[in-house]
Amino acid sequence: MNNETRTVNTTTGGMNQSVRYVTVTAILAAVAFVLQCFEISIPIMPGFVKFDFSDLPALLGSFALGPVCGVMICLIKNLLHLTFSNSMFVGELSNFILGAVFAAIAGIFYRKKKTKKMALIGGLTGAVAMGLISVISNNFVVYPVYYNVMPKEVILGAYQAILPSMKTIFQCLVCFNLPFTIVKGLIAVAISMLIYKPLSPILKGKQE
Repeated sequence: MNNETRTVNTTTGGMNQSVRYVTVTAILAAVAFVLQCFEISIPIMPGFVKFDFSDLPALLGSFALGPVCGVMICLIKNLLHLTFSNSMFVGELSNFILGAVFAAIAGIFYRKKKTKKMALIGGLTGAVAMGLISVISNNFVVYPVYYNVMPKEVILGAYQAILPSMKTIFQCLVCFNLPFTIVKGLIAVAISMLIYKPLSPILKGKQE
């Protein structure tokens, strides 16, 4: 009888954790979607490059429930965003790839050793990786698609209006988008360092 009771309790506990995992992932994805809708223009960037806080929920989910959770939040967020997107889907694809890389790397580091130091290292590494990949994805995938509706010269001109010495799109991506994306990631990391501990019991359903 005791063995049967333990089996039922174990099964129930596993189901509760699964339900919590799905629920928390869905809630964080919804929050990320809402945050993605509130984009902020940055004066030192061209008007079509905007800042938002939508990577933060994915980072929190990755810390709390693992890197797969962070990736799923990025995926759901961008699938929802497709419903009213005008980026020809490529914007959401790029956003998913960058956000997934950021959240997954941070989560993998933190899963190895759950300390604030490891979370910080993981977040910094993820932010740098996200910045580097943004240069590649924008240069070879995102911008070439946008050239169909906005000529390459117009995009280059938007960067040159800020810094006239820019000669090529790749140079613009390295000088503007790379640091912008890294800083965007670092802001998410900084905020997560402040709010993760208080939120952790809610996200995980238990103390660390």
